[in-house]
Amino acid sequence: MRVLITGTAGFIGNTLALKLLARGDEVIGIDNLNDYYDVTLKQARLARVSGHRNFTEARVSLEDRAAIEDVFRKHRPQRVVNLAAQAGVRYSIDNPHVYVDSNVVGFLHILEGCRHHGVEHLVYASTSSVYGANTKMPFSVHHNVDHPMSLYAATKKANELMAHTYSSLYQLPTTGLRFFTVYGPWGRPDMALFKFTKNILAGVPIDVYNYGNHKRDFTYIDDIVEGVIRTLDRLPTPAAQWSGEAPDSATSYAPYRLYNIGNNQPVELMHYIETLEKCLGKQAEKNMLPLQQGDVPATYADVDDLTRDVGFRPATPIETGIERFVAWYREYYQV
Repeated sequence: MRVLITGTAGFIGNTLALKLLARGDEVIGIDNLNDYYDVTLKQARLARVSGHRNFTEARVSLEDRAAIEDVFRKHRPQRVVNLAAQAGVRYSIDNPHVYVDSNVVGFLHILEGCRHHGVEHLVYASTSSVYGANTKMPFSVHHNVDHPMSLYAATKKANELMAHTYSSLYQLPTTGLRFFTVYGPWGRPDMALFKFTKNILAGVPIDVYNYGNHKRDFTYIDDIVEGVIRTLDRLPTPAAQWSGEAPDSATSYAPYRLYNIGNNQPVELMHYIETLEKCLGKQAEKNMLPLQQGDVPATYADVDDLTRDVGFRPATPIETGIERFVAWYREYYQV
C-alpha cells in the first residue's frame, strides 16, 4: 500500500514507518521537526528510514493547509496514519494555542485531504488522557469521556468527534486509537522513563509525582505499532446493531471505530522505578511531589474490542521493555 504517516520523526511514527517499509509498503512521511524536544534525536530517528527506496519525506507542518493539500495531491496515499500532534499533558497548561493549532486545525487539514483524495482508511492517534476524571476501570471505549482534565485530552477528544463527522458525512472510514503510556527504545525525552534514566545515571534526584501512588498501563512501543498495523489493515464498517436510542461511543452507523491499545495490566509507579533501578544497577534518589495539575492517578485499558476485532492483545512485560530501553539508551548516548 501507499501509506501517508504524519510524525515520521516521532517515537511511534518512526517505528511504524520502519515496520511498514519492511513489509513492502510505500511510505510518505510528514514531519516538521519542531523543537518541542531534542531535534537531534528526531533527526537520528528519521535517518533510520530516509535512505529507504520506498520512503518519501515531506518536511511540512500539519497547520500548513496548502502544503498538506499538496502532499495529498502529489502522492495520492491509499491510507493515512495521523500520529503527528503536540503531545504532553503538562505542556498544554502553559502553551494551549499550540495544541489547537496542531491537534485541531492540523487534523482538519488531514481530514480534508482524506476526503478529497479518495483515502481508503484514516487511522489516527488519540490518547488514554481522554478518560480524564473517569474512575471506573478498566477504561473502556464504550464509556463516556466528557470530562477531560487537560487541553491536550480535549483536543484528542475533539479529533474523535471530527473523525466521526467525516465518517458520517463522507463515508470516510476512520479508526481512532487511544494509546496508553507508550515507552521503549527511541522514546520521547519528555516521558518519565527517559527522564528517570537520564537523572539516575547522572546522580540527579528524580521527581516522583503523586508521592509515587500512580498506576499506569505502560505499553511497549512494538505492541503499539502492531496494534496500529492490525487496525490499519482492517477497514471499519457501520455497526449493524448501532442504535440512536442507546448510542455506543466506540462504534457508529458510519464506518467509524475506537480502540484502546494498552498493556491491560497497570503497574505501580514505584515498581516501575524499581525495575529501572535493577536494569541500571543504580538506586534513584527520589523527590516525592504531589499530583500535578491535569494529571490522573491511574490508567488501565480494556482491550477486549481490539482483541476481538484484530486478534491482538499487547503483552510485553515492563521487565522486558525497560531492559530493552536501557540497552538502547546506553548505546545511543554512550553511557
